[in-house]
Amino acid sequence: MLILIAGPVRSGTNGNQALIHANLQEFERIALAIYHKGHIPVVGEWLALPIARAAGSQEIGDAISENYLYPVAHRLIHSCQAILRIPGASQGADNDVRVGKALGLAIYTHLDDIPVESETTSRQ
Repeated sequence: MLILIAGPVRSGTNGNQALIHANLQEFERIALAIYHKGHIPVVGEWLALPIARAAGSQEIGDAISENYLYPVAHRLIHSCQAILRIPGASQGADNDVRVGKALGLAIYTHLDDIPVESETTSRQ
């Protein structure tokens, strides 16, 4: 499965770039665990931030990045089969879950709930 990791990136950081990057590093740790379960993890910012930088963004949360962060995530959701909603306040992540539910995606709230993909299934 292609699994979107949704959770707080900027929420509660007051724009502090070090805290934002720490949140993204937590997403990477979770992504590795999802990968080891046989799935492909993805984070919207992984795709949106390079696009925003190309458009002139200087940092996460500036006006230019705002034009890309949520729209890219919403396009990405349509390619996913599931969402892992990690803990923490985040209106964007809550909206991702709302969109995912409307699309009929599996919504997980704990890493342990994500099934392990068998070797046979993952090669088909």
